[in-house]
Formats: sequence, structure tokens, C-alpha cells
Amino acid sequence: MIILYDCFINLYGKTTQHILIMALKKQYLKSKPVCKVTFSILAEDAKKVSVVGSFNKWNAKATPLKKLKNGTFKGTVDLDSNNTYEYKYIVDGAYVNDDAADAYVWNDFASADNSVVNV
Repeated sequence: MIILYDCFINLYGKTTQHILIMALKKQYLKSKPVCKVTFSILAEDAKKVSVVGSFNKWNAKATPLKKLKNGTFKGTVDLDSNNTYEYKYIVDGAYVNDDAADAYVWNDFASADNSVVNV
């Protein structure tokens, strides 16, 4: 688990500060070549968090994360095993990399790194 204190500007030009704790959990299924990946991010002050990536065609509405009572946003996605996927969190409109990612890869379109999960 990684703790990140971050200040960023969201899509609406508003500067926000969040203490973010991020984690990735992987559960490989024995019955089929699928890995259940749980994305978690503690963002107590955030209103809305989703995860976007190559697994959902970067669709901000496809994978919203559920806010738990402790302020953690969490969601699980079934991903095909033996693949690599790029992703980011969207926290109140701002794109945020995962400090718990397996790796990072440069994205020319965004002129920034994307998080990577290897399954």
C-alpha cells in the first residue's frame, strides 16, 4: 500500500488536495484464464472515483468505484490473464496514476505516464 499526498487541478480548473492510499489486489481463477483485479484508493474527501484503462476503452463511466464507509473507493474488474493493461484513476475529474502499479508506460497522446497492471 502506498500513501501519496497530492495536489492537482481537476477538469474544471479547481485545485484540490487529497491524501491518497492506493492498492492493487490480484486473484487468479483456477477454472479459467482470468484474473480478478481489485482497484482500491483511499480518497476520503473525494466525491467520485472511477478507473479507466485499456480494459474498458478509457470510458470514465464504465468502471465507477464504490465508496466505502472508511473513505476507500473500491472495485473489481475481470481481466484476461497473461496480458498487460494501462490505466489511471479519475478522482473528482482529475486523472491520477496508481502508486501501487506494477509499472508505468509513456503515453504520447496524454504526454504523461500511465499506470500498468500485469496479469
